[in-house]
Amino acid sequence: MNCSKISEKVAIIDYKAGNAPSVMHAVRKAGANAILAKTAKDIEDATHIILPGVGSASATMLSLYEMGFITELENAVKHKKIPFLGICIGMQILFDHSEESDAEGLGWLKGKVVRYDKTKERVPQMGWNKVSFTKKTPVETKDDYYYFVNSYYVKPENEEDIWGVAKHGVTFTAAACRENIYAMQFHVEKSGETGIDLLRSFLKLKAGDFKC
Repeated sequence: MNCSKISEKVAIIDYKAGNAPSVMHAVRKAGANAILAKTAKDIEDATHIILPGVGSASATMLSLYEMGFITELENAVKHKKIPFLGICIGMQILFDHSEESDAEGLGWLKGKVVRYDKTKERVPQMGWNKVSFTKKTPVETKDDYYYFVNSYYVKPENEEDIWGVAKHGVTFTAAACRENIYAMQFHVEKSGETGIDLLRSFLKLKAGDFKC
């Protein structure tokens, strides 16, 4: 796989509840050209797609439906196999269902999203936590501390979808991937140089020539 050049067009989904501008700043710092995608047409010719996340699963899904993104996202990610990265809520809605507001997700990955047990650990988890990556992928990773803000975490149905784990009361899935779909519970854009390095590696992927 040729990973020598950074992507020419990264589309960052700019929906009502997201933190797209801070992600765009990180993408540019990583050396790629980025746009804030405000309509489905904006992602038609994207080389990479990023779905950032702040807020709730239900609000995110509602915004994506109201802004007309769902069909084009399905086409780009599921059919064209464009490299995709979901961040925080952008990771959680990839799964079937979330306990948060009893929300239905996209169902691209099998599993559910559950709340941390607040009797055993502080909720929300907020701050730096150590992530251990459990399998090798075309995206280069480093076991290190990354920045989290979350009250819920994903429980994948298929263990092979787990990419990295961390511990907050329980050992939970901090990162997941399948084929061209990559996702992380932590905020890569807030995780310093280690986060930028991970993001840069993702942005070097090419459609169709890799598998998670």
